[in-house]
Amino acid sequence: MSWLTFLLDVNESNTAANYLPIGIQLIFAAGFVAFMIGLSAWVGPKRKTADKLENFTSGIESHGNARQPMAIKYFLVAILFVLFDVEVIFFYPYAVNFRELGWGGFSALLMFVGFFVVGFIYIIKKGALKWED
Repeated sequence: MSWLTFLLDVNESNTAANYLPIGIQLIFAAGFVAFMIGLSAWVGPKRKTADKLENFTSGIESHGNARQPMAIKYFLVAILFVLFDVEVIFFYPYAVNFRELGWGGFSALLMFVGFFVVGFIYIIKKGALKWED
């Protein structure tokens, strides 16, 4: 079997009719969700009291304005956490294929970690993780 006949067979079997069951399932799922939301709004209890309409604050009395500015340090630490957390995700393909990758893959992994270590040293030298102002 040549590649051309294989490609022609794939194109002939890949028609819009093959996606009909998936479309029907998506329409059914969306309809079911809409029906259940409507049913719960129609049948469910509607007892609106002052306590239920108040914002949920975990039992702590609210005080002050919620729109007061926050220190940029919180956002900086959050972004740095995401950056170094995503780094860990890139270790997974190496862990799965480490035997096939061999020493070339290991050296690429060391270079990858080296770039992040350099970035981490830069962050520490700039004082991004110091909380004192």
